[in-house]
Amino acid sequence: MRNRSPTVTEKLTPPEMTSTSELEQLAEIELQKEEEEEEEEDQMCVTDAPSAPPRSSSFSPDPSHPYYDVARHGIIQVSGDDNYGRKLIIFSSCCLPPSHQLNHQRLLEYLKFTLDQYVEMDYILVYFHYGLRSSNKPSLKWLREAYNEFDRKYKKNLKTLYVVHPTNFIRIVWNIFKPLISHKFGKKLTYVNYLGELRDHLNYEQLIIPPDVLRHDEKLRAAQKGGPLPSVKTPPPRPPLPTQQFGVSLQYIREKNREAIIPPVIQQTVVYLKEKGLRTEGIFRRSARVQLIKDVQKLYNLGKPVNFDQYGDIHVPAVILKTFLRELPEPLFTFRVYNQVQEILHVESSLRVTKCKQIVESLPEQNFIVVKYLLCFLHMVSQESIVNKMSPSNLACVFGVNLVWPRHGSISLTALTPINIFTELLIEHFHTVFGSHCPPGQTQSLAGVNISPAFCERKTKRRNGPRRTDNSGCGPGGHTPAADHT
Repeated sequence: MRNRSPTVTEKLTPPEMTSTSELEQLAEIELQKEEEEEEEEDQMCVTDAPSAPPRSSSFSPDPSHPYYDVARHGIIQVSGDDNYGRKLIIFSSCCLPPSHQLNHQRLLEYLKFTLDQYVEMDYILVYFHYGLRSSNKPSLKWLREAYNEFDRKYKKNLKTLYVVHPTNFIRIVWNIFKPLISHKFGKKLTYVNYLGELRDHLNYEQLIIPPDVLRHDEKLRAAQKGGPLPSVKTPPPRPPLPTQQFGVSLQYIREKNREAIIPPVIQQTVVYLKEKGLRTEGIFRRSARVQLIKDVQKLYNLGKPVNFDQYGDIHVPAVILKTFLRELPEPLFTFRVYNQVQEILHVESSLRVTKCKQIVESLPEQNFIVVKYLLCFLHMVSQESIVNKMSPSNLACVFGVNLVWPRHGSISLTALTPINIFTELLIEHFHTVFGSHCPPGQTQSLAGVNISPAFCERKTKRRNGPRRTDNSGCGPGGHTPAADHT
């Protein structure tokens, strides 16, 4: 991975060719040349390399979608979060239909419509360049207009733009746009030569990668000269440490933490944020320094104490909480309920809360306890939305994809809608959904974790009287080490 323009056939852009019109002409020529080279390579192949299996994305947009004419092509997808809690948006050139079949103005409107849901939080763009052809390429005039359409609110919280499989065409277009692009925005651009390079930065398994892009990546790796092919396979898993907290199951954490009901990471981040982050504007929307997140994860995995005060950034525990949920081997709501959540749109609006209650009550005992604990806290956060701007809808946008995902494949943009609605209902109607319900056998387990609905209210009396303490970490003032929940 590199933060500079690709060097492929750099001699094609001589210094004297500096005018925009000449560069545009050269870009068209270069794109046609790349197409011809690809066709020749395909014809020369005696046998095809084994193709990568297509990734399921459950992509089936609702015909009532306001941009169905564009959305149905799957050009733009939202694929969860990256490793540091930033929303991940994908643009796949190979999904662009021929230009005469697509209204590019509608494409721009759809892109803005999608980004509008996430631009208030930190986000990442991944652009899969492979598949851009003369026949489906938007005009450079359109690209220029599109860039100007995206004002500061779209650019401010964009943290990185990954351009995957860059070619000389990209380099020429970059030269055309250089006068328009600020130095600060330019630093956000990162070129990715092989898909495997994304593993260090993104949740690769959840990426929605078109089969054509996967096959193209195989060809590039096979053609690489010298040394073994860079593998995009997941390395063999190492046995987890006894103190491991990230990337292991709830059951493993419970067994290794003196039967702690609530995982230490969840309990400690919730307690800290409840005390110091409830009134922080945009809490859970912002990312934190990547190295800080890695350092905190390492401390947790080594069983060492974590003091969030020393980092001086309230967003560190917020990102750590989301990261913990995202790295669970199975989502907190389990794989089993994914299809039920997807059906929520087909349930009458007046019955959706009841349906959510049924889904929640069907969870295994420990999952139910942790879900109730977490949602109790998120409900509390939403009650401060006038100050922190985190309404149930905004919180659902951030947490939904970290609580529910399918067993196989990725979450498509269309599949996100019911997940977000489901999560929003749980937060907004916490008392109705959870009530005082305890699954069979749970009463004893909850002896040390008081998460009744009463504890999820922000007590106005607290400001005028003694500070109330409970053992849950969810109720006002509560703080008890997770290991004491026995």
